[in-house]
Amino acid sequence: MSILVQKFGGTSLSTAEARKHVIKHIKQALAQQYQVVVVVSAMGRKGEPYATDTLLNLIFEHGNRVSRREKDMLLSCGEVISAVTLCSLLNAESVPATVLNGVQAGIETDGNYGDARIVTIRPARIVEELKQGKVVIVTGFQGRAAVQDEVATLGRGGSDTSATALGVALNAERVDIFTDVTGILTADPRIVEEAKLLPVITFAEICNLAHHGAKVIHPRAVEVAMQANLPIRVRSTFSDEAGTLVTRPEAVRQHVVDRYVTGITHVPNVTQIQIAFQEGRYDFHRSVFQAMAHNQISVDFINVNPSGVVYTVFDDVAELAVQIVRELGYEPKIRSNCAKVAVIGGGMNGVPGVMARIVEALTEADVTILQSADSNTTIWVLVPGDELQRAIRMLHNKFDLHKMNGE
Repeated sequence: MSILVQKFGGTSLSTAEARKHVIKHIKQALAQQYQVVVVVSAMGRKGEPYATDTLLNLIFEHGNRVSRREKDMLLSCGEVISAVTLCSLLNAESVPATVLNGVQAGIETDGNYGDARIVTIRPARIVEELKQGKVVIVTGFQGRAAVQDEVATLGRGGSDTSATALGVALNAERVDIFTDVTGILTADPRIVEEAKLLPVITFAEICNLAHHGAKVIHPRAVEVAMQANLPIRVRSTFSDEAGTLVTRPEAVRQHVVDRYVTGITHVPNVTQIQIAFQEGRYDFHRSVFQAMAHNQISVDFINVNPSGVVYTVFDDVAELAVQIVRELGYEPKIRSNCAKVAVIGGGMNGVPGVMARIVEALTEADVTILQSADSNTTIWVLVPGDELQRAIRMLHNKFDLHKMNGE
């Protein structure tokens, strides 16, 4: 029998009605003669009692004086609650099930508490439970820090990574990521009403979409699957639609012809920082970025040239970033409330005129281009935040993404 890994996120587990849909999907997989491994996130989102952010808030409200090790001990509880609750429901439906936490499932990580990386997986216990005809429910987002022999969590999106890593270790046929949307869309449907479902997409394209703002799946999870050519299907918990298949380029070409732009995504709430070169201070590039790294400020959209540097940081750390730059003796030029818009497509490399169409579209929409950059599969521009939605809609229309399904 083939193994299928199913991952259910917090919104799929937050209510009794939602959990009925989860049970239905598990039963459907069993009826198709799969051995099923289920990976779960903590229930719900911030404000709901067992959500990860709610648990984290308990620490903030009581002094925030614990180490990252103790913090991981608390945060790992949310997935345990989800897993045991789901196990009880399955057993009540006469579906034999068992729960393994990340340590028991054989997931070993490095010792970086709060943002650990999976080092190896020893799935012998999972395999044994599957042989006994059980659905194996594994707590996502966590594993055993091998050096310290402690629980370590994998950071945001960690349950997605747990699922794909287990899929690789178990030589699964596929990983199904269940969420509250129908699959991967050409743009955020809250901004573009005409956004279309992408039936199939490459690993590289979904990685770029995820890195540049799409929140349907974590890029690290895709990278794990991509290395092993393990297909992923992104689906809705609340329907039987097939969703989006994420796979290798050769398989995509069987379904899609001549698609060089796949989707438009965005990252809001960023601040642009410009620093002009000062005569005699030839190490200023190095000193600026070393200072950002020392203070754990992530920088993006970096342009370095002889006249100075331009980069972006998130709005919530902009004040600190500016203070650091001034302490170095520079007076930066600041533009807050910006947004990064990315045009992504695995087929755009070598296609002339893509940037020209982007500039044309944004000019027609009276959108100011503050900065631009590109790679083989992505062209992104920085725009004022209040012009973001206009930019996304115009780019989506310019590249005919509303006709993605052949309309």
